[in-house]
Amino acid sequence: MNIINNNIKWIMLISGVLTFAMVFAAVSPQLALSSMFGSSLEGPLAEVVVRNWGALIALIGGMLIYGAFNIEVRNLVLLVAALSKIFFITLVITNGFGKQLISAITFDTILILLFFTYILSNRKSNNVV
Repeated sequence: MNIINNNIKWIMLISGVLTFAMVFAAVSPQLALSSMFGSSLEGPLAEVVVRNWGALIALIGGMLIYGAFNIEVRNLVLLVAALSKIFFITLVITNGFGKQLISAITFDTILILLFFTYILSNRKSNNVV
């Protein structure tokens, strides 16, 4: 647990930068869809939804970077990021894209475990209910 607590700033910075990289879905939604899922969506609604999805993921990345430097919001940021990643993994697997995105699923699962380990270890040490 100490290794995670001692390195959480770097964990958050690295994961934040990598998560923020999904801003490319907001800029180029069709390229993002084809590179991640191997298919695309058509029409103006698809463009809006995928651009919004990319922007929201980028915001999570930005929050991780911000939380790395601001301890007072760190637990909330880690919780939101972990929940977002859990929803993503669940949707990807239940919709049959697990094999295509195994790297993303593996990376996000590791981050979820690190984030929750940090949150729980600080909860115990701070006697927060």
